[in-house]
Amino acid sequence: MDPIALITDLVIICVILIGTQIAAKIADRMLQKYFLSFAERMLKNNILQAEHVEEERTRTFHIIIRRIVVASIYVAGIALVVLQIPQLYRIAIALLAGASLAGLAIGFAAKDALSNLISGVFIAVFQPIRVGDYVTFRNDYGYVEDITLRHTVICIWDKRRIVVPNSVISTEVIVNWSMRDPVSVWTVDFLIQDASNIDRAKSIILEIARSQPHVLKEMEIKVLLVESTKDGNKLRLYFNSLNRDLAFDTGCHILEEAKKAFMRERIS
Repeated sequence: MDPIALITDLVIICVILIGTQIAAKIADRMLQKYFLSFAERMLKNNILQAEHVEEERTRTFHIIIRRIVVASIYVAGIALVVLQIPQLYRIAIALLAGASLAGLAIGFAAKDALSNLISGVFIAVFQPIRVGDYVTFRNDYGYVEDITLRHTVICIWDKRRIVVPNSVISTEVIVNWSMRDPVSVWTVDFLIQDASNIDRAKSIILEIARSQPHVLKEMEIKVLLVESTKDGNKLRLYFNSLNRDLAFDTGCHILEEAKKAFMRERIS
């Protein structure tokens, strides 16, 4: 093999790899700046509502588009490297032309990767979840921290990260607490032993609920008797809060305050 030709090929390959990395970084930064300025123009023109739902929908779509562009640049760079090496070029041509068992094996091995990639694009387009959405996935509650071309990262309540392949996200049932309307309806149950105390207990519960800062007063707050057994009478409080996190914390505060009030009123 001609040493000069080999050195020349190696230099060209290095230039291609470095150029590919630089081009990918420049493209990512340019797209990021463009999307930010585009969102600002839309907000100024009142075309895009300045609401959390719209912001996260746009942000998720832009993240996926940026990553697709960057990935395409890297693929193009790898293709140029393959064309620069005659041995790799001949192997690639043979695989493409022959559609042999080796080609089928490679396709089968890449099946999961392609499935995750396609699912990532579908998530960006149809957006069942978005970056920043609060979701429940397999009984774990958290928010969507990142969506890549391969996987989605969910940060759950105890700060652990669940990394889920996009193909799994596309087939699993996920509760999205932020879609369309982040307001959450929350319930708190109370078991009152003596039926004669039901009216007083309902009054106390409603008074405490209305005093909570994160209970939406303009929406209905009610207490209903949902079950009556030999063990007691179950009262259920319904209230609305701005999001699921505030609803959970507020429900705990109401339960604690009601417990103290029941003890003072001698309600079992």
